Parts: sequence; C-alpha cells; structure tokens
Amino acid sequence: MIKERDNKETGRIAVLLFNLGGPDGPDAVQPFLFNLFFDPAIISLPLPLRWAIAKLISTRRAPFARENYALMGGGSPLLPETLRQARALEAELSGRGQTVRAWPVMRYWHPFAPEVAAEVKAWAPDRIIALPLYPQFSTSTSASSLKDWDRAARKAGLRVPTSTVCCWPVEPGLVEAHASLIVERWHQAEAEAPGRPMRILLSAHGLPKKIIERGDPYQWQVEQSCAAVMDRVAAMLGRPLETIDWQVCYQSRVGPLEWIGPSTDAEVERAGRDGCGLILVPIAFVSEHVETLVELDVEYRHLAEKSGVTPYLRAPTPTTHPAFIRGLGDLVMQAAGREGVAPDRAGPSCPAKFGRCACRAHT
Repeated sequence: MIKERDNKETGRIAVLLFNLGGPDGPDAVQPFLFNLFFDPAIISLPLPLRWAIAKLISTRRAPFARENYALMGGGSPLLPETLRQARALEAELSGRGQTVRAWPVMRYWHPFAPEVAAEVKAWAPDRIIALPLYPQFSTSTSASSLKDWDRAARKAGLRVPTSTVCCWPVEPGLVEAHASLIVERWHQAEAEAPGRPMRILLSAHGLPKKIIERGDPYQWQVEQSCAAVMDRVAAMLGRPLETIDWQVCYQSRVGPLEWIGPSTDAEVERAGRDGCGLILVPIAFVSEHVETLVELDVEYRHLAEKSGVTPYLRAPTPTTHPAFIRGLGDLVMQAAGREGVAPDRAGPSCPAKFGRCACRAHT
C-alpha cells in the first residue's frame, strides 16, 4: 500500500542511484562478468549449475570484453558518469531547500550494495529514496538491484523509511532530454546531408522473449518511452509525427534464445537498403557505457558503413542534461511524499498482463 505523507518535512534524504556497474580495469572484467551471469535474475538455474555456467561464460567472454573496454581506456565510464549524476542531483535538490546525499549503487561491480549500506547508515538519513537508473522496469535490472539492496540493508541493520520509484518511462524531464538531443542530431543531419531521408532508431537493450511472456513489463514500457519522446520530437520540429520515420529496436542479443525485436543490427541493414540516413538513440540508457560507446558507436557504425548508411549519427544519453536532472529531482520529491513502491506518477499503469511489475509484487 502507498501511504501519502507531508512532502515538506523530508529531513535528511539518502538517494540510491542503482545501475549495472562496470569493470574499472582489465583485471575486473572477468569477475564483473561472473557476477553478472551468476545473478539468478539473468540465469535462472539452481546452484551449483548456475555457478558453473557463470564461470564458463565469464571465462570465455572476458578476452573479447577486455578488447571492448580497451576502446574506452580499459574500464567502464559508468561509475564516473553516475557519480556526476549524483552530484548534479544533490545540487538540484539543494536548490529546492533539501538536505540530500546521493550514492551510486552498482549491481555487479563496486560500489556494491553492502558497501553503500554501511555508508548510508553512518550518514543517518531520515528517509531513503531508492531510484533505479533504469527508466523502464525489468525483473532483470531494477528488480534485481532492489532485491540486492534489501538484503544488504537488512544485514547492515539499516532501518529507515524507504520509498522506491520502480519505473519512470515517460518522466517529462527524461522525455525532454531525449527529444532535445535527438533534435540536435536531426539538425546536424540536415546540415551534413540536405535532402537525405533520415530514420530515427530508438534502440533499447534486448531481453529474451520468455522473460516478457512471464509478465515482465519492460518491452511495453520501452514502447511508452519511445512514443512519448517522438511526440515531443515532432512538436520541437514543428511537424506531424506521421511525417517522421522512426522505429523501436533492440540491441545486445546473446545466446541461442529468441529475443524481442526487431534487432538494431537488422534495422541498420534495412536503412541501408532503404537509402536512409540514421539517428541512433539509446532509449533505455541514461549514461554512456559499453553498449553505447562500443556497440552503437563502433560496431553498428561499422555495420552502417558496410550497409551504405550515411549519415550515421548517434544521440548522446541524457547523462547530466539539465532537464533530465530536474526530472530526477522531481522523482525524488514525489517519492519523499509517500511510502512504499510506486511508479512515476506521470506514467500510465502497466496492463494487468504484466504481473511481474514491481508495484504488484509489493502489494
């Protein structure tokens, strides 16, 4: 049950910014991958089979992954980016008269939940706001991080009233940030290739179809994000939405399972056949990391060149865009006015068929 409370008497607020995490150097790549594939939310097999498979996959994938991280200086920029977001959010909320400290909490590499729980307990907040930096809820991302935090908080004896924002796929600041970054690339395309037809690909991380079929709302929420962003893009460009060529797609497929689609690589190739230029938009990511800086900027750019796609432009992630940070601030203040688990109030409720939604799981 969600309980409303006086939003003005917030006291000291600890904000937890959950994200995937990433290796901070070459030696961290294999243990990071092991932690990822050992998570039962990623591979739902019993022990010791899950341990053996995680060990095998991480060992085999580590050399290739190290090459990718080498393109980014040897490690992931995700933690530094999240720290910048945390500091920007603190400044935003300080400007609203709030006493706030924000902590990144990473799922598969430092800082892990137990490390952060000890720091939060020492700071002695009056309220904790759990805010996954995954706009669209999934059992494989937000749910895994929140469960991990619950375990760590209980073990640390951290007993503080906690509010959780489970999802925020159409949060106005998120939508505004994405739309403005897309429009910048649209005008760049007009300058670089006047008259060239352009297509906008809104690319989200994929999931196996079986996860969606079990009631995970991720794909539905991604589509809500894309529709809201493109409505705003059309308004900014001053043209009807139906005159803009755009497509939702999904990247990062691995393994033999059937994944949701269409796939981003297939859409890049289709654009080449259709004689279109492309603007790639990482719609499910709010920070730059390996899926944007390598997969989109290197691998898919190379595929675009082979497919005859020109121009190939990529919109940045929201990162510390002012509208995005204001939106995060709004989410925190909404959450500070209630207890329990709830989505961003700006968004629609998930259809009943998505029974693994976090809100339903906590009611």
